[in-house]
Amino acid sequence: MCFELDSEPPVPVIAGASVSHRDLTLVSADGTPFAAFLAEPDEANGIGIVILPDIRGLYHFYEELALRFAERGYTAIVFDFFGRLAGASKRDDDFPYKDLYPKIRAEHVQDDLAASAAVIRGIEGATDKGLFTVGFCFGGRHSWLAAAGGHGIDGAIGFYGFPTERFDEQGPTELAGTLAAPILALQAGVDERITPEINAAFEQAMTAAGVTHELIVYDGAPHSFFDRRQEDFAEASEDAWQRVLAFIAQYAR
Repeated sequence: MCFELDSEPPVPVIAGASVSHRDLTLVSADGTPFAAFLAEPDEANGIGIVILPDIRGLYHFYEELALRFAERGYTAIVFDFFGRLAGASKRDDDFPYKDLYPKIRAEHVQDDLAASAAVIRGIEGATDKGLFTVGFCFGGRHSWLAAAGGHGIDGAIGFYGFPTERFDEQGPTELAGTLAAPILALQAGVDERITPEINAAFEQAMTAAGVTHELIVYDGAPHSFFDRRQEDFAEASEDAWQRVLAFIAQYAR
């Protein structure tokens, strides 16, 4: 399905909120530069958010989502996955993400996440009460994997992420025993690739490993209901957003 690069997340803008933002070029542990976008509230609530976008990487939708978080007092950063494959420059709608994203390795995503988290942790007062990851699709999977990445996060949230082995790499289902933070999974009920059996296996693995978690399946909602299909599934999107905020409030320090 087509998706406009200038689309907005299904989250109300808070008019008059005092927020600043800027584009960044960060450097990962292996020396790779990659793009990121930082949104800061003038009055931070002490909670930081690292956003992991879908397979298309960093673009307007997720920059706007970072701003929506910042309007609510969170310090938010979103980073791009394609630094090693396509550089750190801005890209247009012709970017061949479908060809490139299977080449992205989990260890590189986690290294880039660590560099992004370090930016927020370096801002005074931004993470005094916690740091959370929020990811979508490809980013949802890697948001959960962040709980096994040694980042010291307080919770990992994922929308319609693929939780099991893929591209010869283990997923959060196989690594459930190493997930060291609470997990929120917001899954689509009619996802063609992420079947009920896959979701059940993920939940069973987390239960067996003693991982604090909540897995929600939105009946009738397709993959990408929060971004590409938000107009058709506004009720599911609103419920998911409220669950995100509630989860963060519950596990913040």
